[in-house]
Amino acid sequence: MDNHPPTFIVLGATGGIGSELCRHLTRDGATPVLAARDEGRLKELAGELDAPYRAVDATDGGAVNDLFSTTARENGPIAGAVNCVGSFLLKPAHMTSDEEFSRQISQNLTTAFNTVRAAAKHMPDGGSVVLLSSVAARVGLANHEAIAAAKAGVAGLALSAAASYVGRGLRFNVVSPGLVQTQMTENVTRSETARKASLDLHPLGRLGEPEDIAGAIAFLLGSESSWITGQILGVDGGLSTLRPPVRRPAKG
Repeated sequence: MDNHPPTFIVLGATGGIGSELCRHLTRDGATPVLAARDEGRLKELAGELDAPYRAVDATDGGAVNDLFSTTARENGPIAGAVNCVGSFLLKPAHMTSDEEFSRQISQNLTTAFNTVRAAAKHMPDGGSVVLLSSVAARVGLANHEAIAAAKAGVAGLALSAAASYVGRGLRFNVVSPGLVQTQMTENVTRSETARKASLDLHPLGRLGEPEDIAGAIAFLLGSESSWITGQILGVDGGLSTLRPPVRRPAKG
């Protein structure tokens, strides 16, 4: 019986969600292979978790392929992979430059595609791949055109990949968060006006925390979800599906 801990590749490991996921996996006894662009931050997180790491630009398909190949060779079979790489742009289409739009596609959709392609090549024994979309791809939110387009592409990519590779035991699922409090979303969460507006959108009455998303990803990576593929899991405080009653002020 093989008691070797499962190995999971985490792209975007140094971000708010990625780092919390790596901590979660480590607590569960797994081996996360940390991958991100900033080698300094990678070293710090790897030191905290005693985990292997590799500096990788996930927009580079060749670099992502090498990451998977090297991991399989040095750490054994890859049980799963997650793409936590992303970006956030809150701007209407007419104010979005070509460069800004390209950056959203590159950081969100291209990195997801590179993850899918590498997993298909280097996970011959099957496993779980989790991609991150956004509630903005499921609900029309003002000023989210570029990020919504990129994240909707991620969801479509995962569904197609789930169908393509189901016969090989590869599962592809998506976690679709609402607004999560991370460094990437500070421009929204540090403004009291924007924060209040965002809170009002989420029926559960609070914004997301990195652990909310990390827990959902860890579930989809694990054996408990072995009969789940091609699904989009909304972890968004009810934003994508609920319309709670309007609370009207009491009459004086």
